[in-house]
Amino acid sequence: MKDKKLYKMADLFAGCGGLSLGLEQAGFVPWFVNEIVPTFCETYKKNHVLSDDHYYIGDINDLNKHLDNYHDYIDNLYLVCGGPPCQGFSMANRQRLIDDPRNQLYKAYLYFLSVTRPRFFIMENVRGMANKIEEIKENFKEYLGEEYVFGYRLLYAQDFGVPQNRERFIFIGNREGISIDVIFDAIEKHKRKPFVLRDALVGLPPLEAKKEKGKTDIENEKSGFTERDFVYTENAFYRFINGKRKITKLYNHKNRYNNPRDIEIFSRLPQGANSLHESIADIMPYKRRNAIFKDKYFRLADDQICKTITSHMKFDCNMYIHPWEARGLSPREAARIQTFPDDYVLYGAQNAWYAQVGNAVPVKLAKAIGEGIMQFIK
Repeated sequence: MKDKKLYKMADLFAGCGGLSLGLEQAGFVPWFVNEIVPTFCETYKKNHVLSDDHYYIGDINDLNKHLDNYHDYIDNLYLVCGGPPCQGFSMANRQRLIDDPRNQLYKAYLYFLSVTRPRFFIMENVRGMANKIEEIKENFKEYLGEEYVFGYRLLYAQDFGVPQNRERFIFIGNREGISIDVIFDAIEKHKRKPFVLRDALVGLPPLEAKKEKGKTDIENEKSGFTERDFVYTENAFYRFINGKRKITKLYNHKNRYNNPRDIEIFSRLPQGANSLHESIADIMPYKRRNAIFKDKYFRLADDQICKTITSHMKFDCNMYIHPWEARGLSPREAARIQTFPDDYVLYGAQNAWYAQVGNAVPVKLAKAIGEGIMQFIK
């Protein structure tokens, strides 16, 4: 690859690569990757072709102390992206974001930008970040000076075809003098009608909840496989996430253990119903705290978009009950809802599959953001 033709980007807090993959589909080339969790980075590595020297697996604060060792990978970047965990953004918190000790990763992200000075950057986070937008702008000015213009919008994944209710704070900056409103308008030209949950699930093999506790190595037709040969139903959703590629393997479609009571609850609840539904009143635990645990169980509706996929799925999928079967969603189903292509393989333990998918930015939302920015690069 010739450097002059590469739209190089760095992805910080990269996770398993959802944001990277969408930006890559828009034309950017992942060139430097930072992720602190080795298992997450293993998934990223095995789904990309970069050699090991393009990765820093570890704390970004440690990386920032050694940036002089990475000039081949961080100089002349078109884009830096990332979603630094930022705990201290509550409206009730009077301490400045930049001074809050819980926000060291946010500060480290700013420092990385100040050193690399990419042409564009993206910071994504939860909507609560919008509560601190004026402070955020000041923080970025402190680190980047007056060279950059920046701003934000709250973007909804379902507006870009993703079959999921997911809202993200997207903060974009550039040193090209391009109006942020113009960039976001370009992003929003990629809006389309969302698919619904049924579209993401149809055609996948039926599964049952695993009944053998602790037997994570058991794989069969009933509870699923880490990998198996498979012929997909090539509908509009398949083409949306996979393009024209013919994928002949099914990965990570495997169910976890559930106790008999939970399986009974799963089977009784109608679509769209939660823990307060009369169908499970006689066996519902936590009755004294129903108001708190109303969503302890929730059966998804196949004609609606899915509720937000989160990393809580690594603990249980009781809030993500399959609309047709008495079980929670499989990791592959969650990945499809996040618009990962079907040949994007998740590595590590099964619970880590859920964590990786739940932490990711929906691929097609990331692609739309990338396409909006790329318009001003090309």
